Amino acid sequence: MPTRATDAANGGLGAAAKQVADHASNIANLVKELAALEVKEKVAKLSVGIGLGVGAAVFGLFGLGFLIAGGAAAIALELPWWAALLITAGGLFLLAGLLGFVGLTMIKKGSPPVPEQAIEEARLTQAVLKSNGN
Repeated sequence: MPTRATDAANGGLGAAAKQVADHASNIANLVKELAALEVKEKVAKLSVGIGLGVGAAVFGLFGLGFLIAGGAAAIALELPWWAALLITAGGLFLLAGLLGFVGLTMIKKGSPPVPEQAIEEARLTQAVLKSNGN
């Protein structure tokens, strides 16, 4: 038959409750860390996507400039000169399209910046704690 001395040596109910509280606190901290890491990853993807989109806009502007210069050269000069400018403009537009596509893909992967894995982990943890409490 257990006595108060054995209960105190084993930790008793108070020690068990403290352990449960410590474990719950550790789980909450881990979920919080997971959420922070997940948001940081999504913000990084958004940043890269936005940067690539800005790059696409810059190259598109250069392409427009070369296209206009190509048109002017076509009027003022012989065929080979303006043809080279138009080919350059076409290459810049192709590069702008590629950067825009990759940038849009990165933006879609990063938005919205919500820590979905951490939220799901918190739901699962809450469900386990509720099932163990009953």
